[in-house]
Amino acid sequence: MSAEHPVLRIQGLSVVLPKGADRRHAVENVEVTVAAGEIVCLLGESGSGKSIIAQSIMGLLPDNIRPVSGQILLGEENLLAAGAERLRALRGASMSMVFQEPMTALNPVMTCGAQVEELLRNHTAMTHAQNRARVLEMFEHVHLPDAARIHASYPHQLSGGQRQRIMIALALILKPQLLIADEPTTALDVTTQAQILRLITELTRENRTAVLFITHDFGVVAEIADRVVVLRLGQLVEAGASRSLLSSPRHEYTRMLLSAVPSLTPRKSPVESSLPVVLRARRLSKIFHPGGWFRRGAPVRAAEEVELELRRGETLGIVGESGSGKSTVARMLGRLIDPTGGEVELDGCGIASLSGEAARRLRRRIQFVFQDPYRSLNPRRTVGAAIVEGPMNFGLSQAEASARARELMDLVSLSPQMLDRYPHEFSGGQRQRVCIARALAMQPEILIADEPVSALDVSVQAQILQLLEDIQRRLHLTMVFITHDLRVAAQVCNRIVVMHRGRVVEQGPVREVFERPRDAYTRGLLAAAPGRSFAFGQV
Repeated sequence: MSAEHPVLRIQGLSVVLPKGADRRHAVENVEVTVAAGEIVCLLGESGSGKSIIAQSIMGLLPDNIRPVSGQILLGEENLLAAGAERLRALRGASMSMVFQEPMTALNPVMTCGAQVEELLRNHTAMTHAQNRARVLEMFEHVHLPDAARIHASYPHQLSGGQRQRIMIALALILKPQLLIADEPTTALDVTTQAQILRLITELTRENRTAVLFITHDFGVVAEIADRVVVLRLGQLVEAGASRSLLSSPRHEYTRMLLSAVPSLTPRKSPVESSLPVVLRARRLSKIFHPGGWFRRGAPVRAAEEVELELRRGETLGIVGESGSGKSTVARMLGRLIDPTGGEVELDGCGIASLSGEAARRLRRRIQFVFQDPYRSLNPRRTVGAAIVEGPMNFGLSQAEASARARELMDLVSLSPQMLDRYPHEFSGGQRQRVCIARALAMQPEILIADEPVSALDVSVQAQILQLLEDIQRRLHLTMVFITHDLRVAAQVCNRIVVMHRGRVVEQGPVREVFERPRDAYTRGLLAAAPGRSFAFGQV
């Protein structure tokens, strides 16, 4: 299909929000086209309307949100005029979608093979044997190892990257005209992300599929996009060829987004070696024994002989792929889990075997900020109650704890009047600020941040990173920062530890590791960073 007759044409689409929303339209008068074999990226912050457009195309909008004008043409058919039965027939066969989180998109009680075979049964007349053979062939095509084993596996038995490959196989097995990919690599580490992007590009070029790729990651855009459409608060602000838009954006909003992308050039110098070591890991190891009473899996060595040290006032980054042991080490450093072997020393005193009151006092000195702020907060308690709980457990009165909570809300640039709100009444970036305030309420010496910005838009991410830096400087905090985003590590950390399969393969000052990596694994991580060759933020 030629560019004159695109696979997808969105013409004047407007979608209204329910009464009481902060604006009338989720999407207003948007125009987008995608040709066969072309990848068009929808780019914008949360709330820009990207996913609403995808749901409008697929006929998956919630009942209280509806299109009020415009057309969505798949070939020559207007999807907005299609009935429920027709849309069901088109899904999978003519248009398909890959979602951000495959674990929630896949059925947890069906094997992966059975889920893909179900699609074939609904849309083809092939026999059971033919269905199975086609699924195994597709699994191999998306580079899944041991296709027969994957076919018989349940989603929870696979890695995140493997689950996303299952979703891609499910989406492309019937060779649809249109593929919609909604943030399919956001939660993946850099090497898995690179593999998934290569796979989507390879398969869509091969099948001449039109791809609408939704993302807030400029690295992904630079890597795969032919054209880019930039959205803000439901309105199209700029569109054009990927390379020209990224290098010469016309709209102020696009320039702002680009300026917020962290650079891969390290920014911070290592701290003085004369500063005292406040936290040290010696030969730290953790072995998990999966399974239950009736079934035991092979032991998993999540961390092996890990050695690291953290000096007062510095930010130590821990980077690596999913499953490398980053979070396991962080949780052992803060005594959220006990090590199998080795020792953790805080100011020279071993803490790995502390219990009772001594372990309780330790909680006050080391605090955590986790990846998902919504899961970190109790949805049934106000954020004010969440912030005051810790200090009150350690002896502060209600009045003193409340006064501290108000001060901390100011510190994280939120209004103290918001203390009476519940977590669902905040945006993702605001919830993460609340989690930072809650951690700081204990007046800790060490803050451990485990992927605190990986799920946030680039502009919100920049705000949270700046906030952490300001707080660290004002409160003289020492930080451990876990991330799989090398751009974030380059801007935040003084020194860096690179982990692979539970072991430390390299560590040192960030600039030294990034510019002269010694280990092949580190070199591979740096090479896999999406959009590595593009100078973001320098437009």
